[in-house]
Amino acid sequence: MGKIIIANWKMNPKSIKEARGILKETLKEIKQTKGIEVVICLPFPFLSIVNGLKSKKITFGAQNIFPEPKGAFTGEVSLPMIQSLGAKYVILGHSERRKLGETNKIINKKVLATLKAKLTPILCIGESKRDEDGFYLAFLKHQLIECLTHVPRTQIKNIIIAYEPLWAIGGKARHIATEDEFTEIQIFIKKVISDLYDIKIASSIRVAYGGSVHPLNADNFILGGADGLLIGRDSLKPKKFGKIIRSIE
Repeated sequence: MGKIIIANWKMNPKSIKEARGILKETLKEIKQTKGIEVVICLPFPFLSIVNGLKSKKITFGAQNIFPEPKGAFTGEVSLPMIQSLGAKYVILGHSERRKLGETNKIINKKVLATLKAKLTPILCIGESKRDEDGFYLAFLKHQLIECLTHVPRTQIKNIIIAYEPLWAIGGKARHIATEDEFTEIQIFIKKVISDLYDIKIASSIRVAYGGSVHPLNADNFILGGADGLLIGRDSLKPKKFGKIIRSIE
């Protein structure tokens, strides 16, 4: 299975015209790419342009969903809605959603609903800080256990886990994560999955890294064992995004 590069556009850009332009330029940048799956997770309104974009180079996803398939849930967006627009992936549990009040239990409901709909959840976990006593590992384990509750053995392999340490995110990141720091967590994640399921299942789980990824450090995380990358602001800059993909190809 090849590497996966996931673009998270967050609440950008301002207009559908700009979104079309960014996608058009991105396709130019990655047209020669081989062996790498590129997933672009768009804001809900921009998913409407997916079906009109004929490309085998990009798969699309959403940045959130509501776990119920329909009903009186004003302002929410369901899985059948995003499926009808061509989405195949869903980012769940992103730190920015957690900051708005999403709990592990809410995220777990969304994970289960996404799997039931036969879409791929991209489950984000991450700690706000690291301590010398290693309590952050217990925090990550708790996130994993609660977010994966009731996920059957037959479905766990369909989840991508994205490790995004909060201390490494954004332009004012306190510390840029290293490939060794990621590798430590990747091993830990697979150990937790192994304890919950078994070693074979743990080895099949894809673990991606997200947190201030840019063209100069992307290949380091891949060389460190990452199965993919979750990219924020640089995914909106086609030339930088293209450089990141080419650096790991």
